[in-house]
Amino acid sequence: MLPLAVFVVCLSAALSAPSLDRQLDQHWNLWKSWHTKKYHEKEEGWRRMVWEKNLKKIELHNLEHSLGKHTYRLGMNHFGDMTHEEFRQVMNGYTYKPERKSKGSLFMEPNFLEAPNSVDWRENGHVTPVKDQGQCGSCWAFSATGVLEGQQFRKTGKLVSLSEQNLMDCSRPEGNYGCNGGLVDQAYQYVEDNGGLDSEDAYPYLATDDQSCHYDPNYNSVNVTGFVDIPSGKERALMKAVAAVGPVSVAIDAGHESFQFYRSGIYYEKECSSEELDHGVLVVGYGFEGEDVDGKKYWIVKNSWSEKWGDKGYIYMAKDRKNHCGIATAASYPLV
Repeated sequence: MLPLAVFVVCLSAALSAPSLDRQLDQHWNLWKSWHTKKYHEKEEGWRRMVWEKNLKKIELHNLEHSLGKHTYRLGMNHFGDMTHEEFRQVMNGYTYKPERKSKGSLFMEPNFLEAPNSVDWRENGHVTPVKDQGQCGSCWAFSATGVLEGQQFRKTGKLVSLSEQNLMDCSRPEGNYGCNGGLVDQAYQYVEDNGGLDSEDAYPYLATDDQSCHYDPNYNSVNVTGFVDIPSGKERALMKAVAAVGPVSVAIDAGHESFQFYRSGIYYEKECSSEELDHGVLVVGYGFEGEDVDGKKYWIVKNSWSEKWGDKGYIYMAKDRKNHCGIATAASYPLV
């Protein structure tokens, strides 16, 4: 018979160790297969625990959504095995500095323009397919190429996918840090200083930042002569800019579990900040759900986390809700 003290120690250890829900075994194996996840033997157990915890949060949120408590749904995706802290550290690479003075000119709202109730530049050929930054904090580079692609299309009528890797490898002198973050304005500055940016085909994305710059002017696909900043915090000005010039680069507060697992609907996160911006994305339009009234209006936002995330790679973010998540705090577009 076990001594009482040993029995108590064994029992407490068994009770304190989190147990896995064996009913989810098949679900877990399907998820791993779908997202081609492979783990070391010692890692798999705790990744599974993180995944189960995230799954429960998603299911609870969606139950509350069905009861009318939320305007958007969540869904399990390829980030399901990451803790939220780990996710933020790896994926959110926009380094917002409110005290930094911009070299851009200020957007002047065109008085003659009556902005339409809805705009979607995807329908006009201005937007390349959703890309995937991988596990690298390079969102700033994808936001920059997205807006450059739109402006180049507006000028030439040709949609060319541009190189994020070129920006990551070559714009350190302007103040960017590859996978460790950067600013879109500094990306514009690089393209202007360098006299161009290569195409994606010529300079493909690697999701790493450990190689030297190898820009080739023979594959230059865009030139920048300056850039324009939208007045900070002004959603009306952002709307007019999107309507007048096309997709616009923005930065947002994406540092919430709800953003990590967003699936569909109009995203409104009560904890969102309009100043703590950590992720660069692209506004490609705006619209409304049902009727054009408060609470039903949204921005159409292109992300760079692949089509497996969100609504086929997009998120519909609450519009005209006091600059929700800071969507109009640091908006800009280049002059090409």
